[in-house]
Amino acid sequence: MRVIFNESLKAVADDLDHMARNVRDAIHGAGQALLNADLDAAQTVIDNDAETDALSTSIVDQCVELLARQNPVATDLRVVVSTMRLAITFERMGDLARHIAESARRTYPDSPLPQEIVDTFAQMQQFLDVTADRLVTMLADRDTKVADQIIYDDDVLDDLHKKTLEFAQSADFPGTNQQLINVVLIGRFMERLGDHAVSAARRVVFIVSGFDPSKEPDRDEGTDID
Repeated sequence: MRVIFNESLKAVADDLDHMARNVRDAIHGAGQALLNADLDAAQTVIDNDAETDALSTSIVDQCVELLARQNPVATDLRVVVSTMRLAITFERMGDLARHIAESARRTYPDSPLPQEIVDTFAQMQQFLDVTADRLVTMLADRDTKVADQIIYDDDVLDDLHKKTLEFAQSADFPGTNQQLINVVLIGRFMERLGDHAVSAARRVVFIVSGFDPSKEPDRDEGTDID
């Protein structure tokens, strides 16, 4: 029975790694679509999100079956439950990347953003590109050092997000009403991507050590809303 459990858990872990790579590609593609008016990149992100959704459903179903049939305890239980939560988190991240890609597709060939704020969004995207790459490495290697980097660097993205909100609230906002909505929504989507990455990083720390870093004060795990 133990051999069967380990083989099943390995299959679930492989699917989760696949999800992480899909999310990384979606984040990169959404940024390409947003900043470079790349319609092909936008459509690829939108089309590929269905696979990420299907993987999430499959992983959750496999984990439920493991819980029901194998009745894992201690470390094994921690891994199975955390894997379910990671799959849900990655599915939400894929959705957020799709939302950004859809915003870019709607306004193609024009940018959904006023030119005056594009540089700030480019900085946010650069941060998310690095974070997405870290997610894949962190998950594949169960690397808590990379997880800690993701957790503690998130303040950088939060500060950039504040700049987008200040820009949107300025009395002399230079864009259209639709661009105002885009600035607020896309900024929020990107900020939430960072929050979900933090949630995934904390979950990996918990898998490895049994310590839950979300219990630290003044840290928002960011999993309550999309």
